[in-house]
Amino acid sequence: MPEISRFEGIVITMYYREHSPPHFHAEYGGVEALFDLNEGAFTKGALPSKQARLVLAWYELHRRELLQMWDSKIFGKIKPLS
Repeated sequence: MPEISRFEGIVITMYYREHSPPHFHAEYGGVEALFDLNEGAFTKGALPSKQARLVLAWYELHRRELLQMWDSKIFGKIKPLS
């Protein structure tokens, strides 16, 4: 599974052959959550509240890039939250 970003101990990934709706995976400390790209919300799993806020902030900055990656199925690296 391609890693597209990593920051504050959070690993963001997307799968090449994944089901709809468009989403990415966020993992921290052995727990994982799926994040819907269209709705801007976690759809499955959970993260600690601090890490969830960081992922949401990162998503807001990179939403367009994430949707382009999903549509093209060409996954690259996205800048971490700084």
